[in-house]
Amino acid sequence: MSESTNQPSFAELFSQGPKSAKEGEVASGIVLSIDDEFVQVDIGFKSEGLVATWEFMEDDGTVTIKVGDTVDVLVEDAEDEDGRIVLSKEKAERLKIWDEISLAFDEDRAVEGTVITRVKGGLSVDIGVKAFLPGSQVDLRPVRNLEGLIGQRSEFKIIKFNKRRGNIVLSRRALLETERKKLRRDTLETLSASQIVDGVIKNLTDYGAFIDLGGIDGLLHITDMSWGRINHPSELFKVGDEIKVKVLKFDPDAERVSLGLKQIQPDPWIDAAMRYPIGQRLKGEVVSLTDYGAFIELEAGIEGLVHVSEMSWTKRVKHPSKIVAVGDSIEALVLDVNERDRKISLGMKQIEENPWTVMETQYPVGSMVTGEVRNITNFGIFVGLEEGIDGLVHISDVSWTEQIKHPSDRFEKGDEVKAVVLKIDKENEKFSLGIKQLEPNPWDDIAKKYTVGSEVTGPVTNVTEFGIFVKLEEGIDGLVYSSELGTEKIENPEEHFKAGDDVKSVIVKVDPIEQKISLSIRALTDKTERAVLKKVAEQESSSQATTFGDLLKEKMAEKADTSPLEDE
Repeated sequence: MSESTNQPSFAELFSQGPKSAKEGEVASGIVLSIDDEFVQVDIGFKSEGLVATWEFMEDDGTVTIKVGDTVDVLVEDAEDEDGRIVLSKEKAERLKIWDEISLAFDEDRAVEGTVITRVKGGLSVDIGVKAFLPGSQVDLRPVRNLEGLIGQRSEFKIIKFNKRRGNIVLSRRALLETERKKLRRDTLETLSASQIVDGVIKNLTDYGAFIDLGGIDGLLHITDMSWGRINHPSELFKVGDEIKVKVLKFDPDAERVSLGLKQIQPDPWIDAAMRYPIGQRLKGEVVSLTDYGAFIELEAGIEGLVHVSEMSWTKRVKHPSKIVAVGDSIEALVLDVNERDRKISLGMKQIEENPWTVMETQYPVGSMVTGEVRNITNFGIFVGLEEGIDGLVHISDVSWTEQIKHPSDRFEKGDEVKAVVLKIDKENEKFSLGIKQLEPNPWDDIAKKYTVGSEVTGPVTNVTEFGIFVKLEEGIDGLVYSSELGTEKIENPEEHFKAGDDVKSVIVKVDPIEQKISLSIRALTDKTERAVLKKVAEQESSSQATTFGDLLKEKMAEKADTSPLEDE
């Protein structure tokens, strides 16, 4: 069968009679001949028309037509200087495209096109003719990199059309909005809580990710992304990622959807106590620091806390940053596991031997040690014996006789001191030292030297509201209470005595344990008390425990029944 069977014959065209060629009209014609310069086309006019051959060529120079083909052409010139009709196949096609575009605009149909270049304010799109795609109409959300769309082929809606001016404005966003509305309706009809759905990461924020579920967005909060610790959603996702999530909550009226990713993964805290038994030694990474400790990641979703008190046996850790830093890999021991509260307690110091367990062997009670004063407080001094081990010399253990108001009066930081080990408390990690114990207790001799009933004389060293202190020898003071200052009680000792005054008194009590000597001025003139004191002295020598007060009451009772005592 001839390729031109369906084409009108020359005779048929001739029988129709010659036509008048009108410039600007599109006509159908038959290819009569082809040469390097022109293609001769019979469109049924008085003479044949000529179309430039290049209009029928591919990029490689191949001619796409042959003699006998029917083609549509535009009459550009009804008759040139040689009496021929000038035709254009390209302009005919362009005019036809404009008609198709006009029809698509009237019928509100989408057209296909290819983005060809970036222009001011948007993109240029080839839909057969060049059209303008504003940047605001490219997508549902602003697109920062418009150049990335060059070469892409898509469907567009014609939102403005002016054939006379050759102006066409397109929108891809309008089609996406229509499609999104349809998807939203379908999604809202099928969405339900506990459902596992597919989505695409649409946007990332500090607190989570918005997931496009198909016309409706759901929020995947950062706390629902992973059982492990996440600082920012960008650590796990990027915009455009496809993801499966679980619907946690769905409010169809407000069109709000809460999503979860970790909820479709196994909970790592299930059987955590079996995987991390107490006493197990393990490694982990420091992921966070607080004032009270460091959190160690053991696996995704499982973190343990090393409290500051569990970081060192000897160092007083004020803040965990002094020991560890975020990112450090550390070893620790499991101290406790609470699956219900999702807590694991860890210890770092337990990895090493507790130095306090060998302290009694290394520093036995009664042994002499030498160390440097590391700290001074109002209650004593801390003496460093080794790294992290300090012993406390309480202010009361500095001197047997000297009244020290503040340790700083005697010591400075850095001073080297000798002391005796008094006590080691392993449980509370306390080490007690004494300096005065380096020498014999002078009170053992003082109790023998100053006997009850003996008279003493010395200067007043201090006057208080409750009595006066009298110096007996260097470092030894006796106290005369207000009630013992005279035959009658003196309410205000400051009005009767001053520092430096020499006073004579009688010793009424010596307490070597409390290191106190009680004196009495009143007993010098009171015969009854003098007699009692003498008896107390005699009983003390025989180791009887009767007190001065008991004997005084007894003597006063006898005095009431008998005549006054004579001087002894």
